[in-house]
Amino acid sequence: MQKLSPIEINEICEELGETYPKSIEQVHGGDIHNAWRIEFSNKKLFLKRNIRNKKFLEFEKYCLQNLRKYINQENLVIPEVIAYKNIKNIEILLIEWIDMHNFDQKKLGKGLGELHLKSAESNPKMFGFPVEGFIGTTDQKKGLEDNWIDCFLNLRIIPQLLSLKSRILDKEIINKVKEKIKSELLNHKPINALVHGDLWSGNAGMDKNGKGVIFDPASWWADNEVDIAMTKLFGGFRKEFYEEYHRIFPIKNGFEKRIIIYNFYHILNHANMFGGGYLNQVEDYVKAILNM
Repeated sequence: MQKLSPIEINEICEELGETYPKSIEQVHGGDIHNAWRIEFSNKKLFLKRNIRNKKFLEFEKYCLQNLRKYINQENLVIPEVIAYKNIKNIEILLIEWIDMHNFDQKKLGKGLGELHLKSAESNPKMFGFPVEGFIGTTDQKKGLEDNWIDCFLNLRIIPQLLSLKSRILDKEIINKVKEKIKSELLNHKPINALVHGDLWSGNAGMDKNGKGVIFDPASWWADNEVDIAMTKLFGGFRKEFYEEYHRIFPIKNGFEKRIIIYNFYHILNHANMFGGGYLNQVEDYVKAILNM
């Protein structure tokens, strides 16, 4: 079990203007970073520590701060960034601690819809993201495109296909998949919104007041449907979540097909991270896309 070093604890205290913490308790559940609940006399914080040779937590900080600009805090909570430190190439991110509770998901659905709507109303000109990021442990390519299809293919799908660890797809199949995705998205009018980007049930919940909470983002400017598609990949989102969301964004024609297209990105990413059965799922998704 990893521990915070005295140097790290002292730097954190100095950054916050606090004396030594009342308690430091390791939190389990994350695969990528070590995490702790750290309690001072007047506040509890969530501390994440990254010892890998990539700036995962700097990207997370950037995403959290950007997403918070567009939320209605009556319905949706995104943890506030308290501090970010890089101590001898070890990243430390401190965010507010949020106690999670088991409420219905009405405010989660409504709050996500409001986030997408307000960010879309800011009139973004480009799809993509201006900084290098990560989706899980995989690089998420930076770049901006004025066309949604170019963005989705050039910045998301093609980089994943190029790094696929197995030669399960030949060039001819890859080209057919790209052309099919283009043709399916050609007449779709995407709403450009700031999306969470990694919205599975493990990165969402409700607080003690029943407000929705989302965290661990991998944000970018994308079709708002990208987030909703991912909520359907592993389950865990309830009927009232979708009812509230679709009051703000009604379902458009062709959405069921776009769910498969958009989740192809995450299946490719899981195949690249974990291999195994996800490689078979890549083949299943390819067949589904080619048969549309």
